[in-house]
Amino acid sequence: MANFPLINMENLNGGERGATMELIKDACENWGFFELMNHGISHELLDKVEKMTKEHYKKCMEERFKETVAAKALEGVKAEVTDMDWESTFFLRHLPTSNISEVPDLEDEYRNLMKDFAGKLEKLAEELLDLLCENLGLEKGYLKNAFYGSKGPNFGTKVSNYPPCPTPDLIKGLRAHTDAGGIILLFQDDKVSGLQLLKDGEWIDVPPMRHSIVINLGDQIEVITNGRYKSVMHRVIAQTDGTRMSIASFYNPGNDAVIYPAPALLKETTEKEQSYPKFVFDDYMKLYAGLKFQAKEPRFEAMKAVEANVSLGPAATA
Repeated sequence: MANFPLINMENLNGGERGATMELIKDACENWGFFELMNHGISHELLDKVEKMTKEHYKKCMEERFKETVAAKALEGVKAEVTDMDWESTFFLRHLPTSNISEVPDLEDEYRNLMKDFAGKLEKLAEELLDLLCENLGLEKGYLKNAFYGSKGPNFGTKVSNYPPCPTPDLIKGLRAHTDAGGIILLFQDDKVSGLQLLKDGEWIDVPPMRHSIVINLGDQIEVITNGRYKSVMHRVIAQTDGTRMSIASFYNPGNDAVIYPAPALLKETTEKEQSYPKFVFDDYMKLYAGLKFQAKEPRFEAMKAVEANVSLGPAATA
C-alpha cells in the first residue's frame, strides 16, 4: 500500500514539477491508477458533497436497497453470486446535456451542489488530460480533441453506496472490470475501504484517504496511447461493517468520436505492434454493455473486425 502512487498537485507549480510529472508517468504506465492531493477542489466542498450524499442514501436509498434483487439473492445461498453487485447507485449526466434537474428524490441544494462539484471535476479532468499529453509528447489539447466528437465529451457521475454485507465472500460490491471510457475521477469514502486494483496478478487496496481524488484510466486512453498507458482491472469488495460511499465521474469521448492510436505514438512502432483498433466510441460502448465483466482484449479484437467500416473523424488532424 505504501507504494500506491500519490501525487501532490501543488508540486506541479515549482521546482518539483519534473519529478511530479515523472510520478504521474510511472503511475500511468505501471498502475493505471493514482491518487491526487491538493487538486484544487476545496475540502469544504468535498465535505459537503460527502455529508449530503450520505444523507440522501439514508433517506431515499437505504430501505429501497433492502428490497432489491441483490439483497434478496443472498437468502439461503451457499455459492458465490457472480451475476450481480452489492451496490446501491444512481447516475447524473452533465455533458453534453445535464439531467440533474430530472433525477428524482434529490433536494435542490444537493442538485446545485453536485452541479458545482461536476464543473470542478470537469476542469480537473481536462487539466489531467493535458498533463498526460505532456508526458506522452502529444500537443496540448490532443486528448480533449480526440474525445470531442461533434458535440463534445460525455461526462457523468455514478453515485454509489456499498451497504454492509452479511456474506462478503459470496458477492462483490462491484465485480472486476476495466472502465470503458476515458479518465475517471473518484471521490471515495475515507473510512470504509473496499476498492482494489489488479497489479502483477495480485489484488491491491486503493487506500482511502481524506479529501483525495483517485484517478484511473479507461480503455480509450489505452487505445489512443497504443498501449503505452493501460486500463486496469479493479473491483469493490463487500464489507461486513459500514457503508462505503463512492462518487465516480467519467470523462469519456462523445458518442460519435472516432478513437484510434495517436499517429505521433506510432512513428516508432512496426505494423505488428499497431495492435489497437479504430472505432466509433458509441459502437464500443454497445459492445461493452454486454461484456463489461470480461477481459478487455476480446473487445478490442471485436472492434478490429468492424474497423474497415470506420472513416477517420475530425480528431484525425488534431
